[in-house]
Amino acid sequence: RYDCAFVITDPELQGMRGMDIARMFCFFSFKSEGICYPCALVQWFDRVGDGPDESTGMWMVRPGFTGDHQRNLAVIHVDTIFRAAHLIPIYGRDFVPREIAPCHSYDVFNGFYVNKFVDHHAFEIAY
Repeated sequence: RYDCAFVITDPELQGMRGMDIARMFCFFSFKSEGICYPCALVQWFDRVGDGPDESTGMWMVRPGFTGDHQRNLAVIHVDTIFRAAHLIPIYGRDFVPREIAPCHSYDVFNGFYVNKFVDHHAFEIAY
């Protein structure tokens, strides 16, 4: 399923300006010089625009890719994960084919709304 989360990328900025959305692929840890580092392998989402969508009031994101069309993957420390994020696919005008299961949404759709209406915590941070 690989859920998404708000990840703190700039603690000096407020709300979405200081966070990015990432899709979690796996959690792991490693030791180096006796210190354990809990980590996550993530795919970054890129923001669409400099602010929330004027019609919905929600930020829009799209899956991030590198210059050679590979997923923009990174290993991050779990302490930077703020909370779960709920993304709503940007469906377009056509019907969604029945073969597309909800668990495939992140792989099928090209853009998403960051749902700030899912609960009051999300509403407070996704502005």
